[in-house]
Amino acid sequence: MADDFDVIVVGAGPVGSLLTADLALQGVRVGLLEALSAPTGKSKAGTLHARTAQVLERRGLLDLVALNQSGGGAVPFHFAGMFDLDLSRVVDEGPAIVGSPQAYAEQIFAEQAVALGAEVFRGEEVLSLTDHGDRVSVQTAEGRFTARYVVGCDGPRSPVRKSAEIAFTGTEATVAAMLGEVRLLDPYNAPQGWQRNSRGWTMVSASLYGPSRIFTYDFRGPHENRDEPLTLEEFSETVDYLAGRHVPMTDGGWLARFGDAALQAEQYRKGNVFLAGDAAHVHFPAGGQGVNLGLQDALNLGWKLAAAVHGWAPPGLLDSYHSERHPIGARVLYNVRAQVALMQPDPRVDWLRELFRELMGLDQVNEFLSRMISGMDVAYDVGCPDAPLAGQLAPDLRLKTDDGITSVSRLQHAGKAFLLDLAGRADLGAVAAGRPEQLTVVTATAESSIGTDALLVRPDGYVAWSARGRDDDPITLDRAITRWFGPAG
Repeated sequence: MADDFDVIVVGAGPVGSLLTADLALQGVRVGLLEALSAPTGKSKAGTLHARTAQVLERRGLLDLVALNQSGGGAVPFHFAGMFDLDLSRVVDEGPAIVGSPQAYAEQIFAEQAVALGAEVFRGEEVLSLTDHGDRVSVQTAEGRFTARYVVGCDGPRSPVRKSAEIAFTGTEATVAAMLGEVRLLDPYNAPQGWQRNSRGWTMVSASLYGPSRIFTYDFRGPHENRDEPLTLEEFSETVDYLAGRHVPMTDGGWLARFGDAALQAEQYRKGNVFLAGDAAHVHFPAGGQGVNLGLQDALNLGWKLAAAVHGWAPPGLLDSYHSERHPIGARVLYNVRAQVALMQPDPRVDWLRELFRELMGLDQVNEFLSRMISGMDVAYDVGCPDAPLAGQLAPDLRLKTDDGITSVSRLQHAGKAFLLDLAGRADLGAVAAGRPEQLTVVTATAESSIGTDALLVRPDGYVAWSARGRDDDPITLDRAITRWFGPAG
């Protein structure tokens, strides 16, 4: 079997499925390969943070994947198991937290991808790939596929990354962590919530009527055999050891091992091969940051690949995926390593934790950490120093146009870039009009001032340029458009 695509995405988890949907939205012929014959239905993660919610809203996907959202008031969250952060302090648009089980979001994104014309191939385990320069061939157990570009969203052990010979470096695991869904025989007397003692951690979400979810963090050392199946007996013994007493359980429906290895691909792009999600970065699941990081990878990469497929990507656009996203991934690994250090069960760390909790009581520290965990500190260097909002996510302004009331997020549902003209500046519209395929011009009035007359908004929602109210605005706009969308045709 041989199938030819513009882009092949390997791995049908939430990151791969979202990327596939975004590529299909932008008219790319895309194939999604998945080794599993059917979804597992299991969710390791279930939290979407504010920045992820905001970028999904710009694709019209947030309401589809959100099972619940934070409302008004404080939104407590933890750093290293200390629930002293208030994420609501740093979020001025949309919810601070969204409940969306990983398996559910994955299903929604995959359905969107198929509805938009993507082809999904399950039971296709990737064995190897070869980058021929103009095409990439992918060999699976069942056949062969080719595409102009391949993106590995295939997890920490990524066959795509290994075949492309991309180094995956960082720090190896020191913690033997486990996850189990079991039936507790005495749920009332099981350790509740997050419990830390001199042996390690248990995190128990007890249920009286169904499976209870339990995490264990054992700091005695990493798993001797990370790939060995976890048995209910071993899991139960570990829970007993960490809890310091017997916690009776049965019916181990889902049991898994993991650790605190913090590894990152040295290149997110090598030739025509790209990496996203856990294939590009893996770390301890502190604060649910991993899936959020990966989903934002997908929406940064999708429009850039679409531009290359459609023939208008300027030089350097595909390379900007690495230059923009690699530092963001490194920063997450940095804060997760710090959290693991603070979670050490050694009683000597108690004093450090107490000091850290006092520091989190300071507004500046609380907001700094909250922005880091929620992704609200994500911004890119777009080459427009001192321009208002440049490199930041464009605010979701409510807009009045000749066609009626709309908003910035609604304008982005089609995955296209646009110049937002808030002052009727014909000089700017004339510059942007030379690229009708790449972007549109939207003339509108906004309900609030944002400190600029105009914004150039990329398909991922980030501001590539803004007006300074100077005579050279048309010149700097032309430079920005050329940088991100190519020269006028």
